Amino acid sequence: MRVFTIRKIFFDTETSGLDFINDRIIEFAMIVVENGSIIDSYDEFINIGKPISQKITDITGITNERLRTKGVDEKKVACAVKERITDNTLMIAHNCQFDLLFLYQLLKRNFPDDADEIISNLKWLDTLTVLKDRKKYPHTLSDAVECYRIEKVNFHRAVDDTKALYYVTLAMKEERNDLKEYINIFGFNPKYGVCGPIVPGIKYYPQRFRYMMAPQDEILPRIFSDKRIR
Repeated sequence: MRVFTIRKIFFDTETSGLDFINDRIIEFAMIVVENGSIIDSYDEFINIGKPISQKITDITGITNERLRTKGVDEKKVACAVKERITDNTLMIAHNCQFDLLFLYQLLKRNFPDDADEIISNLKWLDTLTVLKDRKKYPHTLSDAVECYRIEKVNFHRAVDDTKALYYVTLAMKEERNDLKEYINIFGFNPKYGVCGPIVPGIKYYPQRFRYMMAPQDEILPRIFSDKRIR
């Protein structure tokens, strides 16, 4: 089963907190797909040089001891990402705005002269936005796994979330062949607005909850095809 014909990177991050400026990625995982086949997978812990909170350990299962003994310098991860992406690579994540902002900061710290160009040359697919057009609330990745009857995984570990994301995306493609329309389109809750800064090249549209799959002509990209939230 093929999602798209271009290179795709399914990725996920675990972080030391929610602040993309002051917090850091502590685990980064990605699966690289070309022509419908997985050609590479990657997963690393990152030693951020300071302890993470017990709350983060409780959520992710990642301990300070693991980061000290198994974590690598973030430069190694930034290089791994840069090596695997090509112009127009499609980056796929669930709640992509969150992971994109953390990934951008990672690249900016390590490749300050190249980060903006790297990000601008990529394309982005947010499976959370797609899911909101397909299923009723709630819309976490674990909810998507249950909805599409994907084999259970160990959520809140980046490597496992990435595998789940890959199979969820395949199921979405099988359910309805409109994923291409969602490229570079992020939905947001109109009650709270866009979380974080506007990323150039991304179109942000207010997206309300649905109780069933949206008809084809009412999916988010078609409703706002001639508008852009700035």
